[in-house]
Amino acid sequence: MPTSAGLYYFAAKMAPPKYAALASWITGWANITGQVTLVCSIDFTCAQMITTAIAVNTEGVVVMSAVGTTVAAIIALLVCSGDHKASTKDAFTLFENNSGWTNNGWAFLLAFTAPMWTLTGYDSAAHVSEESAGASRAAPLAILIGVAGTAGLGWILLIAASFATTSVSDLLTTTLPLPMGQLFLNTLGKKGMLTLWSFIIVVQYVTGAAQGVDASRVIFAFARDNALPGSRWWKQINSRTQTPIHAVWFVMVGAAICGLLGFSNAALSSLAGAAVIGLYVSYALPILLRITSGRDKLVPGPFSLGKWYLPIGAVAVAWVMFIIVLLLFPSFQTVTPQDMNYAVVIIMAVFLFAAVSWMVSARKWFIGPVRTTEEAGSPSCNSKVM
Repeated sequence: MPTSAGLYYFAAKMAPPKYAALASWITGWANITGQVTLVCSIDFTCAQMITTAIAVNTEGVVVMSAVGTTVAAIIALLVCSGDHKASTKDAFTLFENNSGWTNNGWAFLLAFTAPMWTLTGYDSAAHVSEESAGASRAAPLAILIGVAGTAGLGWILLIAASFATTSVSDLLTTTLPLPMGQLFLNTLGKKGMLTLWSFIIVVQYVTGAAQGVDASRVIFAFARDNALPGSRWWKQINSRTQTPIHAVWFVMVGAAICGLLGFSNAALSSLAGAAVIGLYVSYALPILLRITSGRDKLVPGPFSLGKWYLPIGAVAVAWVMFIIVLLLFPSFQTVTPQDMNYAVVIIMAVFLFAAVSWMVSARKWFIGPVRTTEEAGSPSCNSKVM
């Protein structure tokens, strides 16, 4: 059933009745952690993009769609690099270990963590499904199209960037906040870089705003089920806009607090890592329950994986377990406070709070997602209107 609760609702439905509330509690807090830190990391990156443009000397911003911007970037990197392209062999096979880890195999595995930040947010369609028409089919299709589009365009963009990169060390030692900005500057020149970069900034800004909407719906749904401290406040709907404004502020303030980690590469990677870990845990738990205790609980809807749910689910859970371990490791073998991976600190702080609150209090009153009229024929849990 389409619901803003999304993943923690599915976890409750797939879990054995005795553990439904606990599964929902864990999934909900993991998802909230990922959602809020993802907003922070997206906006953090947007800020770095802006400072990169300022460092080069910005000359304006023009609005363009995300797909168009990506295609423009691909064409620009391939065409404008001219004779200064990397060879085909180097673009596809050159391996440089700049991670700080002496073992090349381990460095190769850690490279898998870099793109994980962009491969998140699969659940966004679910969280806005209550506000969508035909959501039972449109939401899963949106997920598939989004993943396919991101993976396809992203892969082509990385190939173009690989051909345009003649020296990895030069990019890593740039004085600009983002090495990709230096690559665009080297390839397109100042004016070309600023023109295309301004499009990317706008796309990143809009992405952050959209993620804020998604995260606020998770907060709203969790508060509607009385799972948050001060739920009565966070679940209120503004009578004029018909949106959960308090939940939006919850996300914005939470993201700002996460941003206090500091403006550094370590901070950005830590925020991105925390976002991925939180979201991936919230993805994996409902899937694990689906392929174990929930095999006979799901009623197929307009969109279904059929018999393929089991192997796909098993692979998904195995991948999440593998990548989460990697995401907890620092980028460098000799760790200092400046390059520490603080993702583990963020994740453990939230999970510790969730665990303690569950054992002390929540297990006595939290019953999981509140049933709606559409699902059970019982009165719906309407939110208070401001």
